[in-house]
Amino acid sequence: MKCLLRKQLSEIWSKLKPYRDIIVFVVALLVSNYFWKLTIVGDEHGLAVTWFGLDITAPFAWMAEITTNAVYWIVSLFRDTIYQVDAITLRFTSGSSTRIVWACTPIKQGFIWLCIMLATAGDWKSKLWFIPFGWICIFIINILRITAITLFIEFHPEWFEILHVYIFKYLFYGLMFLLWVWYVEKIRKPESSSDTDQV
Repeated sequence: MKCLLRKQLSEIWSKLKPYRDIIVFVVALLVSNYFWKLTIVGDEHGLAVTWFGLDITAPFAWMAEITTNAVYWIVSLFRDTIYQVDAITLRFTSGSSTRIVWACTPIKQGFIWLCIMLATAGDWKSKLWFIPFGWICIFIINILRITAITLFIEFHPEWFEILHVYIFKYLFYGLMFLLWVWYVEKIRKPESSSDTDQV
């Protein structure tokens, strides 16, 4: 009975082997996202963030301010109708405004990216530079995402929900996936793709 079960599992594994990287990506994404939601608690109306009850607000507040300043600078290139109300709030003369809270920072996506890369097979030399490279890309993508949303809501504030919760959120994760595909297909050493024990 055990031999039969082992043989069946071996057959299933051999059929799934071509999809191993994709399976690892999806599982790492789901597990890291679930772990984040389970352990990180934040006030959606401000910047207070805790992890297992420990106050970890400082890096989120710092990143929210950097993000707000970057978005303000970029939007100002296209619109002279925007002004910065405080460290994390931007407002247009039309009355539309946006507040960049802790959840708008790329820290969560950076954590998920780290988990995905650590779970993906590949040599450590390439990971040591590609993980920080991914963080930089994620930071830039996040700035562009919030900039686009901010530009849209000047005249269409009713679009905020669909842009923020649906379109740009999934576009963000889609771009992270493409970045990961680039690593898997072009960056890691070819022998690591067939080495199932190396992570």
